[in-house]
Amino acid sequence: MATPAIYADLKRDHDKQRKMLKEIAELKGDSAKRKKLFEAFRLEVQSHAAAEEESLYAEMLGNPELRDDARHSVAEHKEVDDLIGEMMDEDFASDEWESKFFHMRHRYEHHIDEEEEEMFPAAEKELDTATEERLADTYEERKPKELELAKANPPGGDERD
Repeated sequence: MATPAIYADLKRDHDKQRKMLKEIAELKGDSAKRKKLFEAFRLEVQSHAAAEEESLYAEMLGNPELRDDARHSVAEHKEVDDLIGEMMDEDFASDEWESKFFHMRHRYEHHIDEEEEEMFPAAEKELDTATEERLADTYEERKPKELELAKANPPGGDERD
């Protein structure tokens, strides 16, 4: 049986984000390449998280069986967003930046692993096919719009409307 599109979309993004994190980790110092890749990662994660919250998480929050998982994941999104915001204020060549990057990467990879291994299977059991298709449509519609919002709104704050 094929994976419903909503979970496939999210997993595809997660795989892209894992690759970006690996590439950033391999770069050293305050290089223009590191800054550019980190900014691309920031935009990817911010747009992904917002679109995920507006689609899958919004549905999960309305389901008592899934609510706690959704709340947990929203809190983890906020934690990672705050860490990324702190990193943007650091010297990219500093030990502090390296330390925060290691911590943020660990937290984010834990988060996406948890989603894929626990949350998505739980949601798939509870949600019907039509709902999953609607959520995929919402996610695919929202992500490009959220990317534009992310470009104008730095992480770690509450400036979004």
